[in-house]
Amino acid sequence: METSLHRDLKSLYAGDGARTEVTLRNYRIDVVDRGRLVEIQHGGLAAIRDKIRRLLEEHDVTVVKPIVRRRLLVKCKKQGGRVVERRLSPKRGTTLDLFDELVHFTHVFPHERLTIEVPLVDIEEWRFPGHGRRRRWRQRDHQVEDQKLVAVHETLRLRTTSDLKALVDCPMPRPFHTGHLAEGLGIQRWIAQRIAYCLRQTGAARPVGKQGNALLYEFSDE
Repeated sequence: METSLHRDLKSLYAGDGARTEVTLRNYRIDVVDRGRLVEIQHGGLAAIRDKIRRLLEEHDVTVVKPIVRRRLLVKCKKQGGRVVERRLSPKRGTTLDLFDELVHFTHVFPHERLTIEVPLVDIEEWRFPGHGRRRRWRQRDHQVEDQKLVAVHETLRLRTTSDLKALVDCPMPRPFHTGHLAEGLGIQRWIAQRIAYCLRQTGAARPVGKQGNALLYEFSDE
């Protein structure tokens, strides 16, 4: 079921004169605007990887991948019922979250016909209690009824490896390893390893040697 968040972003990107929910090559396209295809994907990029790769053979494509900067959790007594609690989620999204998705998209991006737009958004997430007992502690005790767009703060636009490198602009030696990347960005090393994988697979950085067991990288020229 389409969420309010998806519908609002679709309206935002459609503007005046664009068509929405267009069938093309057996695919449903969110927005077609002057020949450019716009696909809004709040879920994982892996789910649309093959679709985007095929569409890029003949079309310019913009993939819109929102990152939730702030999430207000709205808990209802039951589905469609009265609100019993409102609280801010302690989890905050950042631009570095994009690399969690690019891990599964490095064989598509970069491409001369592809633009990835990343709006940083605030949303409301409406929830109601889940059914039955949780069999494992990791399982959710709620179901999400809807997600609603509250605000768009800024939108990042990625077309080239230079745009990708700009996301990790921090003080580091040259060459660098993932320990330097983790320290410079203030993140855990396993996250830096994921970022380094994306940089290497997209051609934004290249391995140039080793320091102990750590691979050393240098940023590639455009």
